[in-house]
Amino acid sequence: MPPPGSVIVAEDNIIVGNVVLYGATGGEAYFRGIAGERFCVRNSGAIAVVEGVGDHGCEYMTGGVAVILGRTGRNFAAGMSGGIAYILDEDGGFAGRCNMGMIELEAVEADEDVERLASLLQHHADYTGSPVAERLLADFAAAQSRFLKVMPIDYKRVLQARRTVPLEMVG
Repeated sequence: MPPPGSVIVAEDNIIVGNVVLYGATGGEAYFRGIAGERFCVRNSGAIAVVEGVGDHGCEYMTGGVAVILGRTGRNFAAGMSGGIAYILDEDGGFAGRCNMGMIELEAVEADEDVERLASLLQHHADYTGSPVAERLLADFAAAQSRFLKVMPIDYKRVLQARRTVPLEMVG
Protein backbone atom coordinates (compact mmCIF):
# COMPACT_ATOMS: atom_id res chain seq x y z
CA MET A 1 0.00 0.00 0.00
CA PRO A 2 1.16 3.57 -0.39
CA PRO A 3 3.05 4.96 2.59
CA PRO A 4 1.11 6.95 5.20
CA GLY A 5 0.56 10.52 4.09
CA SER A 6 0.86 9.67 0.40
CA VAL A 7 -1.37 11.72 -1.89
CA ILE A 8 -1.85 9.01 -4.51
CA VAL A 9 -5.20 7.24 -4.77
CA ALA A 10 -4.07 3.63 -4.53
CA GLU A 11 -7.01 2.08 -6.40
CA ASP A 12 -6.22 4.33 -9.39
CA ASN A 13 -2.48 3.63 -9.53
CA ILE A 14 -0.14 0.74 -10.16
CA ILE A 15 1.69 0.12 -6.91
CA VAL A 16 3.21 -3.31 -7.63
CA GLY A 17 4.92 -4.18 -10.88
CA ASN A 18 4.73 -6.97 -13.40
CA VAL A 19 4.78 -10.71 -12.56
CA VAL A 20 3.99 -10.27 -8.86
CA LEU A 21 3.38 -13.68 -7.24
CA TYR A 22 4.75 -15.55 -10.25
CA GLY A 23 4.75 -19.23 -9.28
CA ALA A 24 3.65 -18.53 -5.69
CA THR A 25 3.06 -21.71 -3.69
CA GLY A 26 1.46 -20.36 -0.52
CA GLY A 27 0.88 -17.44 1.80
CA GLU A 28 -1.36 -14.40 1.58
CA ALA A 29 -0.80 -11.00 -0.05
CA TYR A 30 -3.00 -7.92 0.06
CA PHE A 31 -2.24 -5.02 -2.29
CA ARG A 32 -3.96 -1.67 -1.87
CA GLY A 33 -3.69 -0.54 -5.46
CA ILE A 34 -3.28 -2.00 -8.92
CA ALA A 35 -0.79 -4.66 -10.05
CA GLY A 36 0.94 -4.59 -13.42
CA GLU A 37 0.83 -7.35 -16.01
CA ARG A 38 0.89 -11.09 -15.35
CA PHE A 39 -0.34 -10.93 -11.77
CA CYS A 40 -0.50 -14.41 -10.14
CA VAL A 41 0.87 -16.17 -13.22
CA ARG A 42 1.44 -19.83 -12.37
CA ASN A 43 0.06 -19.24 -8.88
CA SER A 44 -0.27 -22.66 -7.31
CA GLY A 45 -1.32 -21.87 -3.77
CA ALA A 46 -1.19 -18.23 -2.70
CA ILE A 47 -4.18 -16.14 -1.70
CA ALA A 48 -4.08 -12.61 -3.10
CA VAL A 49 -6.29 -9.54 -3.12
CA VAL A 50 -5.55 -6.56 -5.38
CA GLU A 51 -7.52 -3.57 -6.66
CA GLY A 52 -6.94 -4.13 -10.39
CA VAL A 53 -4.51 -5.92 -12.72
CA GLY A 54 -2.94 -5.41 -16.12
CA ASP A 55 -2.97 -7.88 -19.02
CA HIS A 56 -2.64 -11.66 -18.59
CA GLY A 57 -3.73 -11.86 -14.92
CA CYS A 58 -3.94 -15.38 -13.44
CA GLU A 59 -2.39 -16.85 -16.58
CA TYR A 60 -1.57 -20.57 -16.17
CA MET A 61 -2.82 -20.48 -12.57
CA THR A 62 -3.05 -23.96 -11.02
CA GLY A 63 -4.14 -23.25 -7.44
CA GLY A 64 -4.79 -20.61 -4.83
CA VAL A 65 -7.31 -17.78 -4.80
CA ALA A 66 -7.16 -14.33 -6.39
CA VAL A 67 -9.61 -11.51 -5.69
CA ILE A 68 -9.55 -8.58 -8.11
CA LEU A 69 -11.38 -5.48 -6.82
CA GLY A 70 -11.05 -3.47 -9.99
CA ARG A 71 -10.59 -3.64 -13.72
CA THR A 72 -8.55 -6.38 -15.38
CA GLY A 73 -6.54 -6.14 -18.54
CA ARG A 74 -7.04 -8.43 -21.52
CA ASN A 75 -6.44 -12.19 -21.66
CA PHE A 76 -7.29 -12.86 -18.01
CA ALA A 77 -7.17 -16.56 -17.04
CA ALA A 78 -5.43 -17.82 -20.20
CA GLY A 79 -4.45 -21.41 -19.51
CA MET A 80 -5.92 -21.30 -15.99
CA SER A 81 -6.33 -24.94 -14.93
CA GLY A 82 -6.83 -24.62 -11.17
CA GLY A 83 -7.54 -22.24 -8.35
CA ILE A 84 -10.34 -19.69 -8.22
CA ALA A 85 -10.56 -16.00 -8.99
CA TYR A 86 -13.26 -13.59 -7.89
CA ILE A 87 -13.60 -10.49 -10.08
CA LEU A 88 -15.50 -7.33 -9.24
CA ASP A 89 -17.11 -6.67 -12.63
CA GLU A 90 -18.50 -3.18 -12.12
CA ASP A 91 -18.43 -2.21 -15.81
CA GLY A 92 -19.94 -5.50 -16.99
CA GLY A 93 -17.12 -5.96 -19.51
CA PHE A 94 -14.98 -8.58 -17.81
CA ALA A 95 -16.11 -11.47 -20.04
CA GLY A 96 -14.71 -9.61 -23.04
CA ARG A 97 -11.30 -9.29 -21.37
CA CYS A 98 -11.22 -12.91 -20.21
CA ASN A 99 -9.77 -15.89 -22.07
CA MET A 100 -12.66 -18.36 -21.94
CA GLY A 101 -10.67 -21.32 -23.30
CA MET A 102 -10.47 -23.30 -20.04
CA ILE A 103 -12.79 -21.52 -17.61
CA GLU A 104 -16.40 -20.66 -16.87
CA LEU A 105 -17.79 -17.53 -15.27
CA GLU A 106 -20.25 -18.08 -12.45
CA ALA A 107 -22.24 -15.92 -10.06
CA VAL A 108 -20.92 -15.86 -6.50
CA GLU A 109 -23.81 -17.65 -4.81
CA ALA A 110 -22.58 -20.78 -3.03
CA ASP A 111 -22.22 -20.29 0.73
CA GLU A 112 -18.56 -21.33 0.59
CA ASP A 113 -17.80 -18.66 -2.04
CA VAL A 114 -19.78 -15.93 -0.28
CA GLU A 115 -18.03 -16.63 3.03
CA ARG A 116 -14.57 -16.80 1.42
CA LEU A 117 -15.10 -13.56 -0.49
CA ALA A 118 -16.45 -11.68 2.55
CA SER A 119 -13.57 -12.93 4.68
CA LEU A 120 -10.93 -11.91 2.15
CA LEU A 121 -12.52 -8.48 1.74
CA GLN A 122 -12.43 -8.05 5.52
CA HIS A 123 -8.76 -9.11 5.66
CA HIS A 124 -7.96 -6.67 2.86
CA ALA A 125 -9.71 -3.83 4.71
CA ASP A 126 -8.02 -4.74 8.02
CA TYR A 127 -4.50 -5.11 6.62
CA THR A 128 -4.48 -2.21 4.15
CA GLY A 129 -7.22 0.21 5.20
CA SER A 130 -8.61 -0.06 1.68
CA PRO A 131 -11.57 2.25 1.06
CA VAL A 132 -12.55 -0.05 -1.84
CA ALA A 133 -12.89 -3.05 0.50
CA GLU A 134 -14.65 -0.95 3.14
CA ARG A 135 -17.19 0.31 0.57
CA LEU A 136 -17.89 -3.23 -0.63
CA LEU A 137 -18.27 -4.55 2.91
CA ALA A 138 -20.63 -1.71 3.87
CA ASP A 139 -23.26 -3.23 1.56
CA PHE A 140 -21.90 -6.68 0.90
CA ALA A 141 -25.26 -8.10 -0.22
CA ALA A 142 -25.36 -5.63 -3.12
CA ALA A 143 -21.62 -5.93 -3.82
CA GLN A 144 -21.77 -9.72 -4.01
CA SER A 145 -24.00 -9.55 -7.07
CA ARG A 146 -21.31 -7.61 -8.97
CA PHE A 147 -18.66 -10.30 -8.50
CA LEU A 148 -17.96 -13.13 -10.93
CA LYS A 149 -16.24 -16.37 -10.07
CA VAL A 150 -13.64 -17.56 -12.56
CA MET A 151 -13.68 -21.34 -12.38
CA PRO A 152 -11.50 -23.67 -14.46
CA ILE A 153 -13.77 -26.29 -16.05
CA ASP A 154 -11.63 -29.37 -15.35
CA TYR A 155 -10.82 -28.20 -11.81
CA LYS A 156 -14.54 -27.86 -11.12
CA ARG A 157 -15.08 -31.45 -12.29
CA VAL A 158 -12.33 -32.70 -9.94
CA LEU A 159 -13.82 -30.83 -6.97
CA GLN A 160 -17.29 -32.21 -7.74
CA ALA A 161 -15.93 -35.75 -8.05
CA ARG A 162 -14.18 -35.45 -4.68
CA ARG A 163 -17.47 -34.46 -3.06
CA THR A 164 -19.25 -37.54 -4.42
CA VAL A 165 -16.61 -40.19 -3.58
CA PRO A 166 -17.56 -42.29 -0.51
CA LEU A 167 -15.26 -41.59 2.46
CA GLU A 168 -14.07 -45.21 2.64
CA MET A 169 -12.62 -44.82 -0.86
CA VAL A 170 -10.57 -41.70 0.02
CA GLY A 171 -7.06 -42.73 0.75
